[in-house]
Amino acid sequence: MTVADLPACLALWTGMPGITLFPATDSIDGLKRYLARNPGLSVVAFKDGQLVGACLAGHDARRGYLHHAAVIEEHRRKGLGRTMVEWCLQALRNEGIGRCHIFVNAGNDEGKEFWRHVGWEERLSVHVMSVTTDPAKA
Repeated sequence: MTVADLPACLALWTGMPGITLFPATDSIDGLKRYLARNPGLSVVAFKDGQLVGACLAGHDARRGYLHHAAVIEEHRRKGLGRTMVEWCLQALRNEGIGRCHIFVNAGNDEGKEFWRHVGWEERLSVHVMSVTTDPAKA
């Protein structure tokens, strides 16, 4: 994934069930910063010049994180999602990252099923808590 891919990625993610975007941080500028901080870790998939999948990946030097992993409906169940995830995980392994997390919306049953299917485990012992540090950038 490059900066040039970001408008197409945002178009893919916008309105996709199970994907939550935050305007301040999931803006072109916010995503540019993420890619610059995590170069070469995110991936896109094109078919006949059309973006059909994207997965944003990064790390904090301890753990990896995947965000907005998505494949358009007509290209699902063909291994593309799994391939993109494996690509990102290998990129994280190459950075020395041994564990990765993804946040899945509580009501996204299809997403949870995908992650279980590709070998991820749901952690019921952990809950995400958040605080806004700058309302203009939340």
